[in-house]
Amino acid sequence: MASMRNAPLIHLGLIGLGGATNQILPSLRSHPAVRIVAAADLRPEARERFASAFGAPAYAEVEQLCRDPLVNTVYIATPHQWHKQHAMTAAASGKHIIVEKPMALTLEDCEAMTQAAARNGVHLMVGHTHSFDPPVRRMREVIRSGELGPLAMVNTWSYSNFLMRPRRLEELDTAQGGGIIFNQVPHQVDMVRLLGGGMVRSVRSMAWALEPGRPTEGSHLSFLQFEDGAAASLVFSGYDYFDSDEFHFWVGESGERKAADGHGRARAQLRRFADVREESAFKSSAAAQAGFEAAPQPANWHHLHCGVTIVSCARGDMRPSADGVLVYDHDGRRELLVARGGAFPDKRSVVDELLAAIRSGVSPLHDGAWGKATMEVSLAVLRSARERREIELQHQVPVRD
Repeated sequence: MASMRNAPLIHLGLIGLGGATNQILPSLRSHPAVRIVAAADLRPEARERFASAFGAPAYAEVEQLCRDPLVNTVYIATPHQWHKQHAMTAAASGKHIIVEKPMALTLEDCEAMTQAAARNGVHLMVGHTHSFDPPVRRMREVIRSGELGPLAMVNTWSYSNFLMRPRRLEELDTAQGGGIIFNQVPHQVDMVRLLGGGMVRSVRSMAWALEPGRPTEGSHLSFLQFEDGAAASLVFSGYDYFDSDEFHFWVGESGERKAADGHGRARAQLRRFADVREESAFKSSAAAQAGFEAAPQPANWHHLHCGVTIVSCARGDMRPSADGVLVYDHDGRRELLVARGGAFPDKRSVVDELLAAIRSGVSPLHDGAWGKATMEVSLAVLRSARERREIELQHQVPVRD
């Protein structure tokens, strides 16, 4: 029998059994402090496969899961518009909460979630985002050390096929949390806020919906100014033309090796659908048929990343490499290797941060206030683009290193 010291501390209930859950499952399964004890999903077939794979109950209603006494923590990966309701239910039941990005669709919902967690004495965390990536955290350590002098700017660019993958109808509707504003921009904003210290002063942005039949934002270019005078530029395009992994050693976002000739394939595959409703039905069916068997790790894998990111300080530049951080300074170029976790894709740092909060009683860095601040910036990207003006921010919080 395992000692209490090594026994799992997080008895996890999974709320939503879709793509985001499948992405983080390897990290949850392999973490010694986690035991997956229940799930909730509307789809009977998803519940059946979960129960078969984990030998644990699968509920049709979130309220049922939250009444399960074995569950002390929930991971919420339901459609974005349900994040607030499900987090409020979990908090009222005394469960710690990890909620996928985006935290919610409005700042008011973010605040309600934060207050509910505080009122019920539970921790609320928002993740996974790319600010959890080990190379990003290593760059933050270098910035804080002062080794390269004060931070001046961060530039990050990501070009992918994001918007051209099969999508449900709601994923093409900005009002329901579709498009890049709620799905990709928070990754970039969270990462840049971590590197820059958290306190974004203002946002100026343009965003575009460029694809007929996909009426949601698929690209943006944004300028963020920090309170201390540092700045950041963020670019994202999800239209399956250029692939910025060409500039990241042909390593994909999850850390997988990829071929150099994949651009355009997602667009070509969309042509098999007669219309967006057929496409939406296909996406829903594929998600419902996904299994939960543990997949073998690839033989050659690397850190997750968020496109090409260059950090510029007074005495040098940095960028993530496939296996760590490349530093360019007066002595030339060197690589700081960063150890990988024990899972692919490696998202175990989300669990580690929550565990530290539970053990110490101190709120995690990526708590409700942090998640709300990231959503404030993300929503300002959309507002600035629509109103064509700079948006000043009011709800930013600093990094607690």
